[in-house]
Amino acid sequence: MIRTVGIFYLVLVTAIVAPSCGNTTALVDPADSVILYQPAYDYEYVPDASYDLVADRIACIQTDIPLTYNHRVKSFIDYFTVRDREYTRMVIRRKNIYFPLFEKYLKKYNLPLNLKYLAIVESGLKPIARSRVGAVGLWQFMPSTGRMFGLNRDWYIDERQDPEKSTEAACKYLKQLYGMFNDWELALAAYNTGPGNVRKAIRRSGYKKSFWGIYRYLPRETRSYVPQFVAIAYTLNYIDEHNLQEEIPDYMVEAETVLISQFASLKVLAEQLNVCEEDLINLNPELRRAAVPETAKKYPLRIPADKVDFLAANSSAILDSAGNETIKKQFIAQAQKSSGSTYGRSKTTYRVRRGDVLGKIAERHGVRLSDVRRWNNIRGSRIYAGQRLTLYVKSSSRAVASAQTPIGNGKVHLVQPGDSLWEISRKYQGLTVSKIKQLNNLRSNSIKPGQKLIIGR
Repeated sequence: MIRTVGIFYLVLVTAIVAPSCGNTTALVDPADSVILYQPAYDYEYVPDASYDLVADRIACIQTDIPLTYNHRVKSFIDYFTVRDREYTRMVIRRKNIYFPLFEKYLKKYNLPLNLKYLAIVESGLKPIARSRVGAVGLWQFMPSTGRMFGLNRDWYIDERQDPEKSTEAACKYLKQLYGMFNDWELALAAYNTGPGNVRKAIRRSGYKKSFWGIYRYLPRETRSYVPQFVAIAYTLNYIDEHNLQEEIPDYMVEAETVLISQFASLKVLAEQLNVCEEDLINLNPELRRAAVPETAKKYPLRIPADKVDFLAANSSAILDSAGNETIKKQFIAQAQKSSGSTYGRSKTTYRVRRGDVLGKIAERHGVRLSDVRRWNNIRGSRIYAGQRLTLYVKSSSRAVASAQTPIGNGKVHLVQPGDSLWEISRKYQGLTVSKIKQLNNLRSNSIKPGQKLIIGR
């Protein structure tokens, strides 16, 4: 019998089937049990996999994480293996870059190795991936969660995009979530929507303690999240069975770390080292501006391993070029002007008082209204009494100078909304709350905006 498979013709012979655990069967001669032929590879061929066959295959995957199978999961498996095969091939190519790193840290924290598939659901294995809500990196950390696990960010650097640091942070967070729920499916759901939303869904479900038990009470995105994880885990365990082999996998350039303590443009550094600029950027995805900041102290920069000796032998000339003053000034100017930039600024917190207007708060602190909105994720101008706003002022010395007014032989501080005696005392060297009260004949700590306080003679 002859049947068509793609553009190839395969001759089927009488055969016995070698037993397998849901894998594609090989044709075997009954007499000597040798494979009679190796089918020609057809890139476009999409094998069919029935619901029951997929169930059998999933049951054969060894994992500490439950891989619950149902029609919802099957629909995602069909998506990854049939409808968007190019996306799946892309992540299959990229897995060689990141899976060894993931497995290293998963072993370090004694976590199931199959958690490596979670990064595919999160980011498609793209270290600079950014979601519409501001989550960033391979593991899609939000700014607040990133800070909680030691991932810092500024105008130059976002450690959420650092594959090594973000992977370790993700392992710490996943271990913490599993400790909260003692259930991997609930821990995965919490990674997506936060532990508070999972607890809320548990309460609303009548205190059911499984993902599928609280499924209908979870946010819509989270309802798809765990099924996608199962679908990706299945797909990457059965690449060959779905004809998803990729002939040329991606590999990261072999690299070593050098310590840089100055500003360095990756573009110029690549030219000086005679390497591809894209390779240098890909090795250091956490450098948001493709440059090592001028404040760097022994910054661990990754460069192609075969260029380490060349850099060591010519470090002065190469780093002088990469740290060109003209280029550095351009970066600094760009940093200072960019919307929402915190470059060269000190963080402070302002507590909103009744009658405050967002524009006036920005004006008093010498910052742009658009920056205040960006720093605090505010779309309009609505604020409320008691709200705490994060502000980045140019420097403490400038803030102090703008609040001081010389009068006679002394100085005064013009009280700003949100000021307290303790906060004012911190702005002036040698000044204490008791000293302010003594200088101004204050009987209590009560002060009000617009009030002038003597702070020195």
